[in-house]
Amino acid sequence: MVTLEPIIHLSRELLPTPKFFFGLTTNRSRVGHLPLEKMESQSQVLERLRTAFESGVTIPEKFRRTQLTNLMSMIKDNEEQIVNALHKDLTKPKFEAILSEVDIVMNELHYALSNLTSWMQPEYVSKNLATKLDDCFVRREPLGVVLIIGPWNYPMQLLILPMIGAIAAGNCVVIKPSEVSAATDNLITELMPKYLSKDCYAVVRGGPKETQALLKNRFDHIFYTGSQAVARVVLQAAAVHLTPVTLELGGKCPCLIYGRVNATAAAHRLVWAKFFNAGQSCVAPDYVLCSKATRDALVPALRQVLEDFYGSDIQKSPDMSRIVTPKHWTRLMGLLNRTKGKVVVGGEHDEKDRYIAPTVVVDVAEDDALMEEEIFGPILPILTIESLEESIKLTKRKEKPLAFYVFSDESSVVKKVLENSSSGGFCSNDGIVHMALPGLPFGGVGNSGFGHYHGHWGFEAFSHRRAVMLRGWALEKLNALRYPPYSDEKLSWLRWTTSPKSCSIM
Repeated sequence: MVTLEPIIHLSRELLPTPKFFFGLTTNRSRVGHLPLEKMESQSQVLERLRTAFESGVTIPEKFRRTQLTNLMSMIKDNEEQIVNALHKDLTKPKFEAILSEVDIVMNELHYALSNLTSWMQPEYVSKNLATKLDDCFVRREPLGVVLIIGPWNYPMQLLILPMIGAIAAGNCVVIKPSEVSAATDNLITELMPKYLSKDCYAVVRGGPKETQALLKNRFDHIFYTGSQAVARVVLQAAAVHLTPVTLELGGKCPCLIYGRVNATAAAHRLVWAKFFNAGQSCVAPDYVLCSKATRDALVPALRQVLEDFYGSDIQKSPDMSRIVTPKHWTRLMGLLNRTKGKVVVGGEHDEKDRYIAPTVVVDVAEDDALMEEEIFGPILPILTIESLEESIKLTKRKEKPLAFYVFSDESSVVKKVLENSSSGGFCSNDGIVHMALPGLPFGGVGNSGFGHYHGHWGFEAFSHRRAVMLRGWALEKLNALRYPPYSDEKLSWLRWTTSPKSCSIM
């Protein structure tokens, strides 16, 4: 039996018992007050979407463009509400909310609308003599009814970005926002049916119990962003129906700092990437590897940059997010209390405010508590290893991360790390920014997930690549080479007509 025990904790911080609603339209600010007759069962919702998909309504380009344009209007018309919801959930600053939850979505929508026509075109392939008169191409077709399960740390971006790819590819979509980011969950549920087709797109709300029931249904693809523990549960549920899955997970993303480096510039970029959203980013630098000399130059630079960014009393800064829930705050404090390293920057905390100051810990060993799991918070351990080679070896002893960072003015250092590491993404001399470019695929490898999205890669993730050969009745004498009675002469001719050598005749 499939169980969702690993995610039961996700709903315990919420005051009301979570309920689920599907594609509902309401003028009220909180959909939790909808009358009971407005609610639908999961089977009713999926039947509605399945019927819509089988009608072919999502196939035409015009329909897809209309829905993507409407989604753009939803974000644009409600930007202030989105920012406010994110502030309620994570105390996310307006600047970070706009950058990481609004503009990245709008840019993705613009990119999809600009390229949709070319993405939908058949992709013609090379042919040999035996297929010279045939039309041979790859046709992208929608998968059907797909499920997208979003996380709480970027509750708008990481739910809507994959949805853009799913809509562009012509699918019907069920989205499941995280109940942990309750204000954003409420807002998405309220807004979505006002802008998108209620026959083709639905919002499912709820906690682990509702998600467990949802995963028992047959979908044509499941897209999940979150932890490895819950990903295993999703895979088990998908296996029952042989449903393909995209998993966007995380991991401990290393940052190697070696060779010639401008410590001040490195500190600026490292502080921004690590403490953006209070470190609650799956691609945030999780730990630093550097020499002792580099560490001694970096630590005071980090301390100064933190003051430059957030002031002398960071807790009072309007630019610092908070930990999402008391449970997550307690987990992070547990890691900090168990570390055998030395806190040299930060360490202040306030449980009532769910605040943990940006914290730098040195003298951290490979087997330290801070190295056991993805930190996912504003704590940065620094491990001192004198040689680049040994640092690379340490990263290889860990699971493959979602992102890998190297800071160095020396191209040889960057090249060596790139060629001797494996990760979902790679970025030199900066952090996080690589995921904002729609032309680059975003996804993990190994323990950090599988499958990609963003831009064209999102369209591909939700498309079936159908091999098509359109053949007439010509060249029947040539086809006769494959019919019995067989002979060595026929085989010789047939092997030649189907070989790569025959392609040059075209």
